[in-house]
Amino acid sequence: MTFKRRNVIWLGGGIVAALGSPGLLLAKQVVTVEMRGTARGEKIWFDPIGLSVSPGTTVRFINKDPGNSHTATAYHPDLFGRERRIPALAQPWDSDFLLPGDSFDVTLDVPGVYDYYCIPHEMAAMVGRIVVGSPNDAKWSGAADEASDISAEVLAAFPKVETILNLGNVRVEGTQ
Repeated sequence: MTFKRRNVIWLGGGIVAALGSPGLLLAKQVVTVEMRGTARGEKIWFDPIGLSVSPGTTVRFINKDPGNSHTATAYHPDLFGRERRIPALAQPWDSDFLLPGDSFDVTLDVPGVYDYYCIPHEMAAMVGRIVVGSPNDAKWSGAADEASDISAEVLAAFPKVETILNLGNVRVEGTQ
């Protein structure tokens, strides 16, 4: 009888400990960014182009464009010598080429602004911005000021951080 009671008490204590640690009970949040394109390929985009998430969120990039391969690549010197446009403490990512239907996941833990692009379609302004957390978070890193390796047209395609924070996500106009 004592042995069984001890097991019940131990099990009950484990449940209480788990309830006190919500991270153990909640599944990791996953949000999706789709890679899209028109049927003839004259327009390509990320949907949404701007996204606001909490630290620790996994972003899943899915190629939903039946006619093109795409990448989701962070602006970072370690990746093709690009200027850094993600928080200094964040890890850069490159999905490599995703064929239609393929996906790639990246978990974003560091608060700040992450800019990324599609390698073959950057000049067509296939870029996106993810805002992780808010400017009130410790170690927040705002949008990059430097833009010497990005054309003015491409730079203009990034949604403003304030707009993303206000709306939660931003879609390319005319693609809903």
